Amino acid sequence: MNVTQVERTNRSSIQPFKVAFPESDLADLHRRLKDVRLPERETVTDFSQGTPLATVQKLVKYWANDYDWRVGEKKLSTVPNFITEIDGLDIHFIHVRSKHQGALPVLIAHGWPGSIMEQLKLIEPLTDPVKFGGTPADAFDVVIPSMPGYGFSGVPDAVGWNPPRIARAYGELMKRLGYERYVAQGGDWGAIVVDQMGVQAPEGLVAIHTNMPCVVPPEIDAVALAGGQVPAGLSTEEEQAFRQLSAFYKDVYYAFFMGTRPQTLTGLSDSPVGLATFMIDHDRRSLELIARSFDGVPEGITRDDVLDNITLFWLTNTGVSAARLYWENKLPFFQPKGVALPVVASAFPDELFQAPESWTRRAYPNLVRYTRLPKGGHFAAWEQPQHLYTEMREGLRSFH
Repeated sequence: MNVTQVERTNRSSIQPFKVAFPESDLADLHRRLKDVRLPERETVTDFSQGTPLATVQKLVKYWANDYDWRVGEKKLSTVPNFITEIDGLDIHFIHVRSKHQGALPVLIAHGWPGSIMEQLKLIEPLTDPVKFGGTPADAFDVVIPSMPGYGFSGVPDAVGWNPPRIARAYGELMKRLGYERYVAQGGDWGAIVVDQMGVQAPEGLVAIHTNMPCVVPPEIDAVALAGGQVPAGLSTEEEQAFRQLSAFYKDVYYAFFMGTRPQTLTGLSDSPVGLATFMIDHDRRSLELIARSFDGVPEGITRDDVLDNITLFWLTNTGVSAARLYWENKLPFFQPKGVALPVVASAFPDELFQAPESWTRRAYPNLVRYTRLPKGGHFAAWEQPQHLYTEMREGLRSFH
């Protein structure tokens, strides 16, 4: 990983961090893209065999000929980046303070295959709400860490960096930044980590917001995972969620592979196209939205959004280290975690499942706000940032 940072005499202190990849890294990437070897076309006309060849071809052509990483790098460089060692590992994070007095500090946690690039669209609307239709009272200080093994954070060299440990590290980070009162927000792995923060209830954490509510009753989850029939007695919303979850479980083998054999994915370190193809096939609806972006549809995620994220993984060589989080995890993905703190939950229609209000209220007994959104999916900060930052403003307003 080629980055620059000031000399660190005290690794537990907070130090500035600057992204600066050399041209040689980009030249190597372009050489590999030009020399790519692709498979034959799939034998179906839909997404049932994974990432279509046509999508891969369009992605590679744009990545090799038109995409400019330096634009994405500039996005990162225009916000303050820092690094500090917590529990023996370097934790990189973005930290942007609002100009408004009384701003509420929020830690925003990303997941896989996301990164800090995923949340960049949230920073200005949260820190400068007046510019985006809000008031000074809506302002947040924003902290966005890179998960261990992801991006610019350190790569664990021993086992144990699971969601509860990451949650403890994030609590320590907010304490180290001097925040005595703050909230936390997350989706995907970030939702699970933030739920764990809610369980641990570190001093200063007053509420959490999740855009992937972990609410599925264990008995319902077991039936969906096994491919069983719709259980009797479900409401319309619950039945819809069950069907979405069942469909997702049929395509979730990427997670099983990372959860059992992450080191076998060495190809993610050797082939940028292999890395890209694996990363964009997170779930069928997200793949459809990403494929659409390479077909020229200007809606939600853009081609540059997709490639900013993938290129960050490539340049930092974190495809395999990021995958190990699935191996480390021992928690059920979608079942309640036992959060007692106040919770704001946002349920997007194209999420892996749209969490029903009934399940959400049982999973989070201190539910402050529940909203079913009209548009958006698994990568809400990328796809529908206005919906997400509006939800954060409205739901967390009472905690300012």
